[in-house]
Amino acid sequence: MESIVRQHGKSSSSGTGVAVTDRLGRPLRDLRVSLTDECNFRCTYCMPEELFGEGHPFLNPRNLLSFDEIENVVRHAAAMGVQKVKITGGEPLLRPGVHTLVRSLREIPGIDDIGLITNGYHLATVAQRLRDAGLERVTVSLDSIDPDTFDRIVGRGGGLNRVLAGIRTARDVGMDPVKVNMVVQRGINDGEILEMAEFGRREGVEMRFIEYMDVGRRNEYNRSLLVPNREVRDTIHARYPLVANEPAYYGEVAETYAYRDGTGRVGFVSSMTQPFCGSCTRLRLSADGKLFRCLFSGIGLDLRSILRDPDQDDETRNLQLDTAVRRFWGIREDRYSERRAEEKSLPGSRREERVEMYRMGG
Repeated sequence: MESIVRQHGKSSSSGTGVAVTDRLGRPLRDLRVSLTDECNFRCTYCMPEELFGEGHPFLNPRNLLSFDEIENVVRHAAAMGVQKVKITGGEPLLRPGVHTLVRSLREIPGIDDIGLITNGYHLATVAQRLRDAGLERVTVSLDSIDPDTFDRIVGRGGGLNRVLAGIRTARDVGMDPVKVNMVVQRGINDGEILEMAEFGRREGVEMRFIEYMDVGRRNEYNRSLLVPNREVRDTIHARYPLVANEPAYYGEVAETYAYRDGTGRVGFVSSMTQPFCGSCTRLRLSADGKLFRCLFSGIGLDLRSILRDPDQDDETRNLQLDTAVRRFWGIREDRYSERRAEEKSLPGSRREERVEMYRMGG
């Protein structure tokens, strides 16, 4: 690949309140909030149909955190330095009233960036409501724009046109950026790399190419499907020369590039071949109120039991919540991807217990 020129990005604003760092000096800046573990798709690398068919026991609605409980957790997180919140799932738009949560989160001091990640199936019908509530950016998971390939990957057919309509509606109502995530799998959709890049350029959305990961324990990870992002980047660069950007903020997980001809940007998330544990600033809140420090972790902190403890008053519950989250982050020394790379162990071998991705968001 020919030399790529670097250009500088902006730095992020400072957080508010008393910030926390973990044992490796990493600050807490990002919180991903899952609203549900349910999804209307059955993507092969996340919720394969043979394991998550009709009648699969998802969470009882009583066990989901309410929007008020989520807002409470986010307020505490903001006081510790969290600036960015991303709403996720499962498929978050299966839960009614997401726009009301967005509106309340916008009012929390210190939170200056709220995003949402969705499969896009229901996005067109709610995009304007979400934008009016203050949602500025959205990320849509889309692994193919070939109808047959799309249907094979998502496991349930007929939704591609609705997803495309959702992407275009989000763009038209003023969300910026609109990002599209593609998980690249060799022999399945890697033949569409250029087509997807061209889709992003044509539609005015930012493509993100995601390396196929061994998240969870139920997707039967197959290493032969992994396409290193350096191959993806080189393929695109050979057709549309790229200019590398400096990270926009500390902890940015994607390497981003501008097209040299000025037609948009593209990003690469390479957690398998280029782990970024050393600058990870994320916590993840599952739909049933457990905090996780990593996609590859099986250890969660149960916040729901604190939030719903009937033997404590609000002041005591809030103090316990604050103390628990600060300690949970403060003792953190997770670096699962880096350690796996150091040990040169194959993904899927000697796998530790870990939570499924659909339970805490991608």
